Amino acid sequence: MMKILRTRKEITAFLNILRERASGVNPEIEKAVRNILSDVKKNGDAAVEKYTRKFDSHNLTLKLTSAEFKRSAKTADKKIIKALELSARRIQDFHERQKEKSWSFKKNGALLGQIIRPIERIGVYVPGGKASYPSTVLMNVIPAQVAGVEDIALCVPTPNGEINPYVMAAIELLGVKEVYRIGGAQAVGAMAYGTKSVRKVDKIVGPGNIYVALAKKIVFGEVDIDMIAGPSEILIIADETANPSFIAADLLSQAEHDEMASSILATDSDILAEKVLRELRVQLNVLKRKHIALKSLERFGAVIKTKSIAKAIDMANEIAPEHLEIMTKNPEKDVKHIRNAGAVFLGQWTPEPLGDYSAGPNHTLPTGGTARFSSPLGVYDFIKRTSLLQFDKKGFMLLSDTVEAIADIEGLEAHANTIRIRRGH
Repeated sequence: MMKILRTRKEITAFLNILRERASGVNPEIEKAVRNILSDVKKNGDAAVEKYTRKFDSHNLTLKLTSAEFKRSAKTADKKIIKALELSARRIQDFHERQKEKSWSFKKNGALLGQIIRPIERIGVYVPGGKASYPSTVLMNVIPAQVAGVEDIALCVPTPNGEINPYVMAAIELLGVKEVYRIGGAQAVGAMAYGTKSVRKVDKIVGPGNIYVALAKKIVFGEVDIDMIAGPSEILIIADETANPSFIAADLLSQAEHDEMASSILATDSDILAEKVLRELRVQLNVLKRKHIALKSLERFGAVIKTKSIAKAIDMANEIAPEHLEIMTKNPEKDVKHIRNAGAVFLGQWTPEPLGDYSAGPNHTLPTGGTARFSSPLGVYDFIKRTSLLQFDKKGFMLLSDTVEAIADIEGLEAHANTIRIRRGH
């Protein structure tokens, strides 16, 4: 079970464990991933089919037909379909507000601006091993569609050839036509390098296990990627006004993901800390994924006792968590001091799972402290910005001496010569 950390020495040791968790890579796994990618790059479909037989235990054609996923989608519970439709509308509504427009201005004989264009083709990885996630389809495809991406391919592993009807229902809902039953590093390789069956994409998005994450990291540069996502994490800042049962439930919502997930409470209240630990024991006993959650709490969970909420906020900014909940007397005031977090959830009625599924903001968030310098997935991840420049002779002459002087200083004679030649005309 989680421990209460009170001293700076205890807290520092725990934070070091979190950092090691985020950065640690098994060299054997990395070697295996590189071998798979190399094989896919060299042998294309033959390699993808080989790994699909090995890891997913089927020999079906790589591409799902429209009839196949439509047939599967029809078996989905109508109640879940309605939930997906409502979530899709809210996600669309939120992301519509992220659109950027091309712009330009004229000044002193020059037209300068920026052209906004969508990325032409993207690939989305949708996990499908131990569990399947229709929410991943919504969160990755909708912002791409809002950005104007027209060419979208999905890779969805189908262990033993089984197709998840809820993933297919989400795909059908969004009108995606190109779907492949490929998983793991081989799916990333197929999308990054292209094969006879899978046309090369420009960007790969979507979560996955360590093999998928490493594969995305390795192919970055060949294609763009969204981020290197690590294990899930939550940090809750709470004072004596918070409900301990709510806090325990929210900590467990992350701990049940996997044994590497991190769940942290930072509080200035000893009484609340003890109540949360008692509530955790009660709620843990009724979870189906109890053993996973318990291992997560034991290894990467903690209650950090701080002298004040201000100190708890400092701790949150140091950790830069994926999910940050603030359950204090005045969360709207406290959030003004938050600098580093993937997403912030204010008040006792805003549990993190709202953001996972239906609130609207994207659930693809920076992990492992990367919220210090990166952002949630959004429409801006699916666009390109192109600079626009046009000068008339007057504008050219106004800058010519400046450009020539800098080019000469840098020793780039041909650069300066483009100015000199024009100046004589």
